[in-house]
Amino acid sequence: MADLFQELLGDRRLNGKANANPVALEYLSTLASTPLSHINGPEQQLLAQSSHSLLLSLQSLSKRSHKSIVSSAANHSHLRTTIPALAASTSDLTSAIPRLDNEAVHFSATYHKSGDNEILNARKRALLLSRNVERLVDVLDLPTLLSTSITASSTAPAANYASSLDLNSHIRRLHGLYADSPLVTSVSAQADEAMQAMAKNLILSLRSPGLKLASALRTISWLRRVVPDLDPAGAAGNGGGLGALLLVCRLSTLIGMLAALEPLRELAEQERSRQQQNPAGSAWSGGQQTERYLKRYIEIFREQSFAIVSMFRSIFPAPTSDAPSKASDHDPLRTVPSALSTFPFHLIEMLMETLRTYLPTVRDQASRDSLLTQVLYCAGSLGRLGGDFGILLATINVGEEAEDEWVEVVKRHRLMAGRLESIVGGQR
Repeated sequence: MADLFQELLGDRRLNGKANANPVALEYLSTLASTPLSHINGPEQQLLAQSSHSLLLSLQSLSKRSHKSIVSSAANHSHLRTTIPALAASTSDLTSAIPRLDNEAVHFSATYHKSGDNEILNARKRALLLSRNVERLVDVLDLPTLLSTSITASSTAPAANYASSLDLNSHIRRLHGLYADSPLVTSVSAQADEAMQAMAKNLILSLRSPGLKLASALRTISWLRRVVPDLDPAGAAGNGGGLGALLLVCRLSTLIGMLAALEPLRELAEQERSRQQQNPAGSAWSGGQQTERYLKRYIEIFREQSFAIVSMFRSIFPAPTSDAPSKASDHDPLRTVPSALSTFPFHLIEMLMETLRTYLPTVRDQASRDSLLTQVLYCAGSLGRLGGDFGILLATINVGEEAEDEWVEVVKRHRLMAGRLESIVGGQR
């Protein structure tokens, strides 16, 4: 009966396209078993009440959830286009996965850690540079520190020069360890330029007029480290080029000090010219300006010549004969003699040339005796260091009548020197 009602209702409402509804079938089955009087009476009221309750429920639901319902309806309407698009995207992804896998395999093979790739190597170098940037900055600051230390050596030379040499040694060790590094090579070149400036400063300090033995010893020791090629044998040798440099610097200082006497020398030269133009007159008159010049000249020469030779011998002591150097055993020409072996002759020749030129101008006997005595003391002073030139004074042409005077001056000087030696020996 329920099926017949369902077919009847379906033909009328859906034109034969209605589907079987279990709830509807159940209700129709109940309705078929209900008396007709009940259907015409209470059943209609129940249906009206149920319809009204459902209408109220729908109204309440639409009031509470109308936004969600509208949104759901709108989204549901978009499903017709979204689902095909999703299917197309899924198909594209499925076809792209093999290519992605191939590219991933290619990337892994190309940029593997064990592989050789320029990009990876550049990145590794960049990372290494980033990790060691502070060390590189310290290395780049070394030439600046070295130059600053050398520049500040005028205030505290001992400490600053020692620090400069330590910095230079550190840079040389770095250059030895990383000889192929352009950065270290550049730093080493800048350090060499700074050390050349330091060598110039040290050489200038050797030419200072008030140089003492302690300062000279320190300066020579620093020069041995700055320019080791000048003295390959070191402290055990005879000075080599470093000893010659010391003598040249001190000789330059001596020449500069003697050049300061140029005003006196000009006066003496004028006096000598007047005597040559007017040789007549008293044989023992004139020469006061020449005497002043020669006294000051001999005084400076005596002080500086003794200081130069004694300083050289203190800094470069002569090697003992029983311990010859190993290099001289294999050298057929033997070791080059010390620069001091011929240096005193040059000093003596300077003095003798000046005496030959200006001493004959001094006509006063007492003045000439004083000058000769001063020269004899100078010869004795150098004689203590092996450079006595007293006998060469006989070669100075001061006139035939002055020979007896020269002999008397030498005798008095020897007598006085003997007395001084006896007094000193008695006190010892």
